[in-house]
Amino acid sequence: MSKALSNQMMEWNTTPWRKLERRVHKLQKRIFQASVRGDVKAVRSLQKTLMRSWSAKALAVRKVTQDNQGKKTAGVDGVKSLTPKARLKLVTNLRLSNPVKPSRRVWIPKPPKKEKRPLGIPTMQDRATQALVKLALEPEWEARFEPNSYGFRPGRSVHDTIAAIYTSINKKPKWVLDADISNCFDWAS
Repeated sequence: MSKALSNQMMEWNTTPWRKLERRVHKLQKRIFQASVRGDVKAVRSLQKTLMRSWSAKALAVRKVTQDNQGKKTAGVDGVKSLTPKARLKLVTNLRLSNPVKPSRRVWIPKPPKKEKRPLGIPTMQDRATQALVKLALEPEWEARFEPNSYGFRPGRSVHDTIAAIYTSINKKPKWVLDADISNCFDWAS
């Protein structure tokens, strides 16, 4: 193992998380700014840099193994939780070129009916890879989204949507149309 790598592989519990978060945030900010400028080459280069960085890999592994609600849910490999040493090993082995394992299929109940729906649970390694890619892709797409889209975006909530609607309709009367389009997407029946 190289000296630089061993310096990065400190004890998991003594990792300076704020420092790593700042490094990743700076790269994400640069990706966002390059995307706003329309500099696709710079965006791709910065995304590759971010996905190769030890800081981003460590944050992705930490999110999947410690922060997420499903951290103790096993995939097809049966791994439910990782020791600090295993987390460090996962960080060093995290690559996009690793083959993806199949997801474990679990049937969960749909609340209003007695039907069940399938849920695929990826392995810890696959979840960490997804979290790493998300760290790189999110800033690019945040720069491209419409300012008034609020669904499934970081830092946005239902309260932001309500405030935007209120500010747009509180000066003069407007028409509000309510439509239930859920059946348009019900392909199974």
